[in-house]
Amino acid sequence: MKPIQFFFLLAFALLSFNSVSAQYGNGYNNGYGNGYGGRGGGMGMDRSMMQGPQSSPSKPKEVPAEETAAKIVEQMKPEVNLDELQAIAITNVLADSMREQGVLLKNESSSQEQKSEQINALREATNKKINSFLSPAQIEKYKTFIENFKEIKKTKSKKKKDKKEVKEDTEEAKPAE
Repeated sequence: MKPIQFFFLLAFALLSFNSVSAQYGNGYNNGYGNGYGGRGGGMGMDRSMMQGPQSSPSKPKEVPAEETAAKIVEQMKPEVNLDELQAIAITNVLADSMREQGVLLKNESSSQEQKSEQINALREATNKKINSFLSPAQIEKYKTFIENFKEIKKTKSKKKKDKKEVKEDTEEAKPAE
């Protein structure tokens, strides 16, 4: 046999053996015959265990309150002229407020009206705490920032609604398949 043919035959055999052994656990006792009486019994992992924790796809991952508060304060810093100490204090106040708001929203024993009243009271208390860290000139800038922030939120939510409406319109326009 020619040396080139022998080399190709050897390479093919080695590659085939490697793929076959991979199917049977590659010698690490976690394949079909792992000594626990059948396929994957005992300590072996089956496919359902490899997928990780099951979570519902409709529930988005919650962003920590500290991250959200930090983003808001980063936007607020240049507009209100905050120093570092004020930024840290306001970030802590906002994070506490957001955590408390989350608790209020998850409370199933109160009605929507009660929740709304509690959130408004929380918002007022939060604004008082934030104002206590600001100078009179900064308080005016903060009020302007809050008004602009509300407008930005409204336009974002409006854009989302518009996108949903456009998506629904295009889905209705598609012919049934």
